[in-house]
Amino acid sequence: MPALIFDCDGVLADTEQHGHLPAFNQTFTDFNVPVQWTSGEYAQKVKIGGGKERMRSILTDELAASLGLNDDAAVDQAIRDWHKRKTDIYKGLVESGAMPGRPGIARIVTEAHDAGWTLAVASTSAEPAVRAVLGHAVGPELAAHFSVFAGDIVPLKKPAPDIYLVALGDLGLQPDDAVVIEDSRNGMLAALAAGLRTVVTVSGYTKEEDFNGASLVVSSLGDPDNGEPTEVLQNPLGLDVPDAVSLAVLQDVLDRPAPSAHSTTASTPTEKS
Repeated sequence: MPALIFDCDGVLADTEQHGHLPAFNQTFTDFNVPVQWTSGEYAQKVKIGGGKERMRSILTDELAASLGLNDDAAVDQAIRDWHKRKTDIYKGLVESGAMPGRPGIARIVTEAHDAGWTLAVASTSAEPAVRAVLGHAVGPELAAHFSVFAGDIVPLKKPAPDIYLVALGDLGLQPDDAVVIEDSRNGMLAALAAGLRTVVTVSGYTKEEDFNGASLVVSSLGDPDNGEPTEVLQNPLGLDVPDAVSLAVLQDVLDRPAPSAHSTTASTPTEKS
């Protein structure tokens, strides 16, 4: 059977602005780090791979010295401590209901599960955070049917394809067997580099990015029964998408050759929180 592989942040829920950003800032406060990112600043930080890497990006030599982080070992330990605290804060925000699943997520997961599709999440965000978002977005019963590939299980972040290659290998799938749902250019590039067809559901921080190479770009998967139909933004395959991305649409994506991308290169492996 085919597989449906989701990214986490920005795909299952719009987590960045209302989850990761306040969690980072609260962590900095808790550890007396004199940094507070604005929403605009964080829009640039989301282009850096992984939460630990984003935290490391603030550590100029001057700031590290002021925090008493005088060698690489001290810096590495501080980053681990900060990230653990940030993950705990973030999980609390998820569990509070501050970030509901994006439109159409529960619907498409139910359709795919009922049709016997394999379900997975592939994200280099911390695994506890990914599982928390997944459970809240689709409910614990459906979440139990997912394979989760997350955390530091690969050395390179997106747009490197590593996380998707691990998922394909562990699931015993060929690239033509799976379709990916992503929200960012870096995520799309990772999926394309792994040979995977990709549907993009843009999020608040990614809607202006270049998605050349995606099979379909939409505002969301769509939840027309609740007054939230999808808006088709790019449709290079000419797919029939009336008001939502259905399982039939995803099967149509799999049945067609992936669109050619004129430019799908990126220089720095980056990803999520």
